[in-house]
Amino acid sequence: MIPEVTRELVLLYTMFFRIGLFSIGGGYVMLPMLRVEVTEKRDWLSVPELLDYYAISQATPGIISVNIATHVGFKRRGVAGALAATAGVVMPSVIVILLIAIFLPALRANVVVARAFAGIRVAVAVLLTGMLGSLVRKGWNTAVDVVLTVAAFGLVVFGDVSPIPLIIGAGLVGYLLGRWRRHRA
Repeated sequence: MIPEVTRELVLLYTMFFRIGLFSIGGGYVMLPMLRVEVTEKRDWLSVPELLDYYAISQATPGIISVNIATHVGFKRRGVAGALAATAGVVMPSVIVILLIAIFLPALRANVVVARAFAGIRVAVAVLLTGMLGSLVRKGWNTAVDVVLTVAAFGLVVFGDVSPIPLIIGAGLVGYLLGRWRRHRA
C-alpha cells in the first residue's frame, strides 16, 4: 500500500510534468491547464488563490511556470510537494532541450518542423486569448477594476512598462481602496 503522501507527491510530479510538456510558450500558456487541474478537477485552490499565486510567480525572479509549480506544490505538501511539482514542470523542458541540442542541425533545415512551429504559435495565441477572456470575466468586479486593467494594458503595450511595477502598484491600489472602503463603512 502506497502512503497518501507519496501518492500525492507522485500526482504533483506527473500533473506538472504533463503541464510542462504542453506549456509551449511559457508560463502564460500553462494557466488554462493549471486552472483545470487545480481548481476544477482537484479543488486544491480557488480561482482567486490561483490568480494570486500567478501574480506572485510573475513578480518574483525566475520562470513563471517553475515559480507557480513551487507555490502549488508547497501549498499541497510543503517542501516535498514544492520539489515534486518543480521537478515535474522542469523535466519536459530538460528532455526537449537535450533532444533539440542533439538534433538541432537537422531540425533547422526542416521545412515541416518550421511550419509546425508556426501552427503551434497560432494555437498558443488562441489559448492566451481565451485565458485573458476568462480572467477578465472573473477579475472585474467594479469600475475601478476595469480602469486599472485598461491603464495597465496601455502602460505595458504602449508605454513599454515592465509588469512588475504594475503588479506592485495594482496591489497597493487594491490595498488602499480596501482600507478606504472599510473606513467609509
